[in-house]
Amino acid sequence: MDNLSLLNSPLFTWVLLPLFIFSARIFDVTLGTIRVIFITRGMKYLSAVVGFLEILIWLLAIGQIFKNLSNIACYFAYAGGFASGSYLGICIAERLSIGKVIIRTITAKDATGLIECLKTEHYGVTMLDAQGAEGPVTIVFSIVNRRNLEHAVGIIKRFDRQAFYSVQDIRFVSEGVFPERKSNLRWNYWEMFKPHRKSK
Repeated sequence: MDNLSLLNSPLFTWVLLPLFIFSARIFDVTLGTIRVIFITRGMKYLSAVVGFLEILIWLLAIGQIFKNLSNIACYFAYAGGFASGSYLGICIAERLSIGKVIIRTITAKDATGLIECLKTEHYGVTMLDAQGAEGPVTIVFSIVNRRNLEHAVGIIKRFDRQAFYSVQDIRFVSEGVFPERKSNLRWNYWEMFKPHRKSK
């Protein structure tokens, strides 16, 4: 009887229920953002698990909405949870730093120093001579682990603050030169979910 009275109380209707919907939406939208990142990285098994949890939480939230269509607080909680989950999902995705990216650097300076510095830090590099709008330039390509992106960009900026560079996600890499990975349990865990290249 006490439980029934609680469910019908203003506290549950206007505070606890909207709070539940708000929290559920944060979780499911955050998981949705992470799932999309896993898909783009080719991590199909992990994305399937995350997708299962995402839709399960979403069903719980939307079920409460349909049961309380006259409660305007639930609508605001649903929308607020969606917005907050989108922001939180992006923040978590930035922290995960999964996968690899390619950095394209275009500089009008002699790129020998940049190449040597990248090699010293164990980054693989490929150099091409090209012609820019204002004269000859050098294009330097380097594929790096996403977690090392900030470090690699820092090297480029120290070499030439006027250098133009762009960063693009890569889904699969057959082989390459990368800084040695420290023995870290977290990264060993992620290694289990890396996409494997099919043999020809």
